[in-house]
Amino acid sequence: MPKLKFLSTLDSEFGATLDRILQVEQETAGSIEASVDEILAAVRAEGDAALVEYTNRFDRTSVSSVEELALSRKDLRVAKSLVDESVVDALTQAADRIRDYHERQKNESWSYIDDFGNRLGQKITAINSVGLYVPGGKAAYPSSVLMNAIPAKVAGVDEVVMVVPCPDGLISPVVLAAADIANIDRVFKIGGAQAIGALAYGTETIPRVDKIVGPGNAYVAAAKKKVFGAVGIDMIAGPSEILIVCDGSVDVDWIVMDLFSQAEHDELAQSILISDNEQFLRAVQSRIEAVVEDMPRKDVISSSLTDRGALILVRDLNEACQLVNQIAPEHLELSVADPSKLIDQISNAGAIFVGKYTSESLGDYCAGPNHVLPTSGTARFSSPLGVYDFQKRSSVIEVSRSGARELGLIAATLAREEGLEAHAASAERRFK
Repeated sequence: MPKLKFLSTLDSEFGATLDRILQVEQETAGSIEASVDEILAAVRAEGDAALVEYTNRFDRTSVSSVEELALSRKDLRVAKSLVDESVVDALTQAADRIRDYHERQKNESWSYIDDFGNRLGQKITAINSVGLYVPGGKAAYPSSVLMNAIPAKVAGVDEVVMVVPCPDGLISPVVLAAADIANIDRVFKIGGAQAIGALAYGTETIPRVDKIVGPGNAYVAAAKKKVFGAVGIDMIAGPSEILIVCDGSVDVDWIVMDLFSQAEHDELAQSILISDNEQFLRAVQSRIEAVVEDMPRKDVISSSLTDRGALILVRDLNEACQLVNQIAPEHLELSVADPSKLIDQISNAGAIFVGKYTSESLGDYCAGPNHVLPTSGTARFSSPLGVYDFQKRSSVIEVSRSGARELGLIAATLAREEGLEAHAASAERRFK
């Protein structure tokens, strides 16, 4: 039976207790590090041969070439035909909403002429190629395919390459249907650290990409960390989180299910409820105990809520907002009678769900904004995945004849102050 920790900001030990609840082990086990090092080195040195060996070993297959692991557009469409029509329709509607939202994020190139006739500006270009890692095995996440691939396509990425593990040769047709709907260019049935290595370094069959996005297990996360620099990565995602601020004006059952919606992900997921209404907090705890046994993933939910969940009593909703900014949650629900009074006080949150009708689960699938969000407090300095993650900015500088003199004098003065004579001479040669 789950028993969330009950905290009050009036308690003398509140800060220390909250810190312990928020803390999650981020260190990668040494055995995982060693395995990932070995796999990445083999893929870099041996290419396709290493991919075949590791895929046969870890996914229990018996392929002889990487070409056997490639899926064509026809394969994707055949898989889509096996998916229930209502699911395909839901995926299509979700994709349309995600695309429409992300179209509005596109940056544009710009320039201006200054007083000396110099043209200064910014040139926006898309990343050339992106690798998308999609988890397989225990669960299928077609929504992650849409959320990662569609912003890349909107940004103008030329080639999106998807990799997905297929234990025992099995793959979810819904994931492939999502790949078709998102118009992914190439798909390979490869997973684990070896897939990350292939995308980072390239092999005879799999192209090297410029950036890798998408979630994975501890081996995938460790591999992404290690290849960063050879390629870009999106982020290293931690366990899923929800923080709900509620004043007691919302149905208890709604809030309970919202807490469950994150707790059912895994035992390390975190669900926190903050309120200025103690009676409401007690009612939520009682309702959790009454309905958790009816949930298919009750054991996972119970473990998550007991180990990392919390009910927090605050003096008022202003204090709740201060606490939100301290925690910097992945998902924040403002389930209060008048959320407009609170939203301007929030500066640290991955996604903000405003008002009692806005459940976080809508954001996971079809609201439109991206569900790839900063976790573990990184919303203090990070943002949701978006089109901007697949575009890069180049500065554009075109100096006029008169500008060469005006700017050259400034540059030469500063260069000599830094002891860099060649810099100064380079600037002065244009006007002397």
